[in-house]
Amino acid sequence: MKRVAEIRLANEWDAATAADFVVLDAQDRYRRRVVFVGEHGAAYLLDLAKPAQLHDGDGLLLEDGSMVRVTAKPESLVEISAMNARELARIAWHIGNRHTEVQLIGDKLRIRRDHVLEDMLRGIGASLNLLEAPFEPESGAYDHGGHRHG
Repeated sequence: MKRVAEIRLANEWDAATAADFVVLDAQDRYRRRVVFVGEHGAAYLLDLAKPAQLHDGDGLLLEDGSMVRVTAKPESLVEISAMNARELARIAWHIGNRHTEVQLIGDKLRIRRDHVLEDMLRGIGASLNLLEAPFEPESGAYDHGGHRHG
């Protein structure tokens, strides 16, 4: 099993040099210690002092100098829009009040599919669009940790 020595941000390395890639949903991209299995069958150990949020396109620099690309797995999501900014803020409050992870995309919000939340959102006037896409939720307000780990 190869060990991850460092995480490289997507814009800090050439993805064409990747020896392998791992496909991970949002939950699996937030880790401290885990074994990933690449699409070519190799196993990689990530063992950090603190959890890190991996993003689509990030690279895992292995101890042998090779790179493994992180690919965000598409998930079942709901994209939420409203008539105006005030209504979107009200909708965001209701989502936050339910401690639900949310992603901000321009003037829209995205959450994981949840029929109970979808019914609530329709009931308060939100427009919903169902889609499959990578999910990059906002990190928590108390998550002050950096992205780089060596």
